[in-house]
Amino acid sequence: MAMRSFQKLLEGYEKCLVIDLQKNRKDMLFVNIFAVLIAVAMAVPMHFYIPFSTFFTGLENLGAYLIRMFVLLAMMFAYLFLHELVHGVCMKYFSGAPVRYGFTGLYAYAGSEAYFTKKCYFIIALAPVAVWGVVLLALCMLVPAPWFWTVYLIQIGNIAGAAGDFYVVWRFAAMPPDILVRDAGVDMTVYSRGRKVQAQ
Repeated sequence: MAMRSFQKLLEGYEKCLVIDLQKNRKDMLFVNIFAVLIAVAMAVPMHFYIPFSTFFTGLENLGAYLIRMFVLLAMMFAYLFLHELVHGVCMKYFSGAPVRYGFTGLYAYAGSEAYFTKKCYFIIALAPVAVWGVVLLALCMLVPAPWFWTVYLIQIGNIAGAAGDFYVVWRFAAMPPDILVRDAGVDMTVYSRGRKVQAQ
């Protein structure tokens, strides 16, 4: 399928799968556990290489401590929006359709009414973790040691926070190559042509 997206559902396509990580408690639990495992797998080995205690290096007074905590919280808050912005930019690039941004209380999201091809949607899903992963890796290598964990905690959030993106890519990977995906932001609907796939 040469085109990257469609504004209307193609003839002969039918809904075959819906993934809603907010309403489906089983999927939500799986994704959250997966995210915790990723975070632990990243944090524990790194602690033995660069001890977490370095996070508190140079914090001789309350003011210095508050500054570092403020920087960490500000970076975490900014990252939530920057992650979704990359999703949205990719959606806009591939479809030209308007992108909606929002926050549900559990997740920030970017959504579109377009129907994306499988390969195209994989790029949309994985672009944020790839883009910010490279940026944060570079920062981790450049910042002074006392600031390493401030940046690395954001990197952990980047990778672990993409657990939902990894999950949907894994679910879609085994599906037919001609599926179309509509990502409304809070849920993803997959459409297939002439094939019945077990609905969720």
